Amino acid sequence: MKETIILCLIFFHVGVFGQKVEPEVENEFIGSWSLVSITNIYENGNKVEPYGQNPDGLLIFDADGNYAIQILKKNRPLIASGNKNTSTAEENAAIVKGFNAHYGRYSVDPSTGIIAFNIVHASFPNWENKIQKRAFSCHNRVLTYKVTNTTQGDNAVIAEVVWKKRN
Repeated sequence: MKETIILCLIFFHVGVFGQKVEPEVENEFIGSWSLVSITNIYENGNKVEPYGQNPDGLLIFDADGNYAIQILKKNRPLIASGNKNTSTAEENAAIVKGFNAHYGRYSVDPSTGIIAFNIVHASFPNWENKIQKRAFSCHNRVLTYKVTNTTQGDNAVIAEVVWKKRN
């Protein structure tokens, strides 16, 4: 009986601890990304680059499902007073129109080609506490997705956003 128990323990040990764990598939999203371009495409076919030809931006995805995005127009005018609390209405408008940021949680469904951003906080407050689903493609370290719920407040424009992986 004692030998049977020992043999069972050996088989259990080999069965449980001797199994090879398949290596996890590397999540191609995890890491940091540099902004390549943002193009707004209107229903009539017109295209506009709302952050200019060479926008600046950073997108970070972590392994725990958190993300953060910062998008900036490269050549934003300086605040003449040097104090954002005393900036003019025109200066404030340039700041708002030249910047977009949000962070929260993300999930990726490769079978449908959808990335979902669960936005916790955003520079555009209308996006806060909303989930935005975006169709994406990711090839050769380039991530492209389409934003149908843009900061322009309607569905008459689709923003195509392109990122290149940094690391």
